[in-house]
Amino acid sequence: MSEDKILHLHLTFRYFDEIRAGTKREEFRLAEKWQESLDKNSYTGIRLYRAFQKVSPSTVIDLPYRGYTLREIVHPHFNNQPALVCAIDVSGAA
Repeated sequence: MSEDKILHLHLTFRYFDEIRAGTKREEFRLAEKWQESLDKNSYTGIRLYRAFQKVSPSTVIDLPYRGYTLREIVHPHFNNQPALVCAIDVSGAA
């Protein structure tokens, strides 16, 4: 990717693989920690990493940044409690 503003996200193997397969279309990040940063930066792309593995074509996905929506979800990653998240669009990786 060029010198554009890139959002870098490290994901667990499971979520990275689901995004690559096209079965996971959004990546959730807690709004209280991420919304301000997402709003103040003019991202043009997203770079997804498969955990902290060595960078290679099989461990990185580059996508255009398509924004996020605020959503309240209940998810095991957030202790099965309602959480306000930024649902970042990661569709189109497959």
